[in-house]
Amino acid sequence: MNGKLLQFSLFCILKHPDGKLYFCSTSMNTSAKIPDNFSRLKVRIAVSVFFFCQGLSFASWASRIPDIKTSLQLSEAGLGSILLALPLGQLITMPFSGRAVTRFGSKSVLRIAIVGYVFSLTNIGLVNEPWQLALALFAFGICGNLCNISVNTQAVHTEAVYERPIMASFHGIWSTAGFTGAMIGSLMMRLSIKPYYHFIGIALLIVCLMLIFNGRLLLTPVSRAASSIRKIKWPHGTLLLLGVIAFCCLSAEGCMFDWSGVYFKEVVKAEGSLISLGYASFMIMMATGRFTGDKLAQYFGRKRMVQLSGLLILQE
Repeated sequence: MNGKLLQFSLFCILKHPDGKLYFCSTSMNTSAKIPDNFSRLKVRIAVSVFFFCQGLSFASWASRIPDIKTSLQLSEAGLGSILLALPLGQLITMPFSGRAVTRFGSKSVLRIAIVGYVFSLTNIGLVNEPWQLALALFAFGICGNLCNISVNTQAVHTEAVYERPIMASFHGIWSTAGFTGAMIGSLMMRLSIKPYYHFIGIALLIVCLMLIFNGRLLLTPVSRAASSIRKIKWPHGTLLLLGVIAFCCLSAEGCMFDWSGVYFKEVVKAEGSLISLGYASFMIMMATGRFTGDKLAQYFGRKRMVQLSGLLILQE
């Protein structure tokens, strides 16, 4: 039989009209099916391509933040406020993205979401007012969250088919795309190409890749019983500590994504295409960590890896 049986769960938090928070979970036994005439290697390549496309889209936006900040004459405080629109879109979509993947299948959701993602990217290049940028980033966040849930669902099923850890390699592909996007952004700035035309080129490339590889994605089962809702239990003990660690990691990561280009332009005083150098360096090291993460975790142990990584971040 093509596929591997596994237990798969999705979780989200909902706010009921009575003001209380509720925990929404989706849990089922699923059997991922490899499309006919395709090997598991071709499936892995297809999933990797979608990770690359998503990383390239995000990096394209991040590499042009300094240009967009300058064109809209935004202060640091103004830019910081507007940047919140992107995670806000992601947060609002969380209760529904997992349910959509469960109900319609990750393959169907991913095909639609990736098109919406690149369309939202091109809209960012059209903004002339700060409120327009906020709306564009909000839509970018919504589509990005749908892409995240669906492509990681594909990765979970693909890893189960392989019966060995390969998840970090998918995330390494995302980081490699981030470096690629930073280099493309640097070239676009060197050639004085406006963000809109830059983003249009990226969007066309990604749509072409989607059309080529979407047929090789795994067919994940769907269920009409998409979710059950029960009152939330606030995390405690080890789970709370892991949440704090994740929050700190993502905060540091978000600062690098959003502010490294601005820092290089306005503090380091880098010129032209060198503005993206900081972001590109960060993505290189992130990709290195992700590609080596599985082997290092196996050698040192997951707990020791977290401790050593935290010490490295603290030294910075």
